[in-house]
Amino acid sequence: MNPQQPRATSQHLKELRQLKIILMHPEDADGLLLAQQLQRIGCQVRSVWPPVQQLPDDPDIVLLAVRPDFLHLLMAWASGEQAPALVAVVNYENPTIVSAVLELKAQAILPSPIRSFGLLSTLVVARQMHKEHRQMQQHVHKLQNKLLGQRRVTDAKAILIATHQVSEDRAYEMLREQAMKKRVSVEDIAQAIISASELLGMKGKPE
Repeated sequence: MNPQQPRATSQHLKELRQLKIILMHPEDADGLLLAQQLQRIGCQVRSVWPPVQQLPDDPDIVLLAVRPDFLHLLMAWASGEQAPALVAVVNYENPTIVSAVLELKAQAILPSPIRSFGLLSTLVVARQMHKEHRQMQQHVHKLQNKLLGQRRVTDAKAILIATHQVSEDRAYEMLREQAMKKRVSVEDIAQAIISASELLGMKGKPE
């Protein structure tokens, strides 16, 4: 038996107790059992049914019963940068339900009928997948912003080369000098030059 497993489970359990969870499930046998298990874990649970298009709180995890009668609803809260982790609770499988789960971008699936074990592991996996996905999104945004900044600098240098008849190196030095003088980034100065060029109709910015 792995001696590290109890410590890892204890750490995850402690984290789950600090999370807010919305249980979006009918008040049937499965719904009541889920609520009891979540409360036993120590989670802050709020039950909501039928499904809503706007969440009443700012939850960390949503357990959603994926039912055919409500697939037409637009779950806007399930997408976006601030979307909570999502666990889809399914009571049967068919192409429609599978497609709905994929469209919701659920981080984990909990099969129904609910059992007395498995919920804790599902919550931990969903939470971890959600964290990794958010970190990946943040990394992608940083790369996109970096590429955009480089493009702005390139465009601004072209404008300065055309309007001041200077070399590429000197154009970059001019950008740096203005950035240091105004205590802003080179990219900000580049954007200001591009905006001024577009406003005044200067030539030099690449098409």
